[in-house]
Amino acid sequence: MTDARPDPPSARPCAPAGTGRRTVLLAGCAGVAVLGAAACAEYGSGAPAASAPAPPGGTNVAGTAVPVGGGVVLADHGVVVTQPVAGTFAAFGTTCPHQGCSVDTVADGTINCPCHGSRFHVADGSVAQGPATRGLTPRAVRVTGGQVTVA
Repeated sequence: MTDARPDPPSARPCAPAGTGRRTVLLAGCAGVAVLGAAACAEYGSGAPAASAPAPPGGTNVAGTAVPVGGGVVLADHGVVVTQPVAGTFAAFGTTCPHQGCSVDTVADGTINCPCHGSRFHVADGSVAQGPATRGLTPRAVRVTGGQVTVA
């Protein structure tokens, strides 16, 4: 014989009266889905964050501060400035197109992203090693009197 009495209030989950298990389960799943979507928007959207805009007049760095065959990352300005060969300068946004991390070093002829190991050529910002499938965003460069200005 089964007991037809309802569960005592202390044995029931915290849900409003008349709320069934299916409703509680669906609400919980919906909450997980929202959190998952938010996580994807943050980390896996594939759309890189925009590089920081240059201040009025541009970002300046002394040409002598940029090593030949290498470069410098100006993280505060969202720019990496390179000098692939003596007297030739290039600049790129610091946002890695793979998942939006910021590149943080320039070594051995490549601009390097610490998050997933993507590497980009100092000459043109193209992909030297994935997982990135697109190069860094080029920035306009002007050299005047030994100063490199990135627009």
